[in-house]
Amino acid sequence: MSSTRHLPHAPTDSRDLAATAGVDAHWHDENQVAYASQGVLAVHTEASRWIVPAHRAIWVPAGTVHSHRAYGETRLHLLGLPAERNPLGLVEPTVLAVSPLLRELLIAYTASDESQDVRARRRMLGVLLDQLAAARERPVRIPAARDARLAAVTAILEADPSDSRSLEALGREVGASGRTLTRLFRQDVGMTFPQWRTQLRLYQALRLLAEGRSVTTVGRCCGFATTSAFIDVFRRSLGHTPGAYVRNRSASPGASG
Repeated sequence: MSSTRHLPHAPTDSRDLAATAGVDAHWHDENQVAYASQGVLAVHTEASRWIVPAHRAIWVPAGTVHSHRAYGETRLHLLGLPAERNPLGLVEPTVLAVSPLLRELLIAYTASDESQDVRARRRMLGVLLDQLAAARERPVRIPAARDARLAAVTAILEADPSDSRSLEALGREVGASGRTLTRLFRQDVGMTFPQWRTQLRLYQALRLLAEGRSVTTVGRCCGFATTSAFIDVFRRSLGHTPGAYVRNRSASPGASG
């Protein structure tokens, strides 16, 4: 990220983002939690991309250069914490599962006015941080490739997640053997090729679902052989079916339709 802004204070507030709206690359002197109670938020750093649907939040440590992009109309909740306040003990961006209680606390705390009862806000924050500390890591993460040959392969697949060619076939297009690319996936991004491709397809699926595409259409566009295969992978990875995700998103406070 060549051009970044330094915003010392990480805000605590709620805001609405239009579909495809973004926040350019910036960094804070404070830690931040970002949560979308409606829509889907993508967070980018130089090293990785994360997708953050309504049942996830992302921890962004102080000093991390990052940018945001919304998919679908998004209600964004931001929680800023001093750099020394790290209930998770995490030093890298991490996506966390959001329990029903944590969801309500994030919505209520980021919507409340600092002029309200200070003691009540302090108690609410204490419970929020306890819930945050207990949250499990549940990422949908796309690490960036550094090797030029591997980056060429990942670019092909990002342009068309439905491309189902083997790594050997993709390697012929970029001038590398399947064996070399297999090794590079493990060394460069810390995942096997099937793991990385599944993460990419889930990332794209969440984006398309947020835009209102049907489950069947999304499964096909993201390269799953059948709708049932898409539903199975989605459920095993994210804890519920894509249909349940769409219904929950539509039922979120402030959601349209």
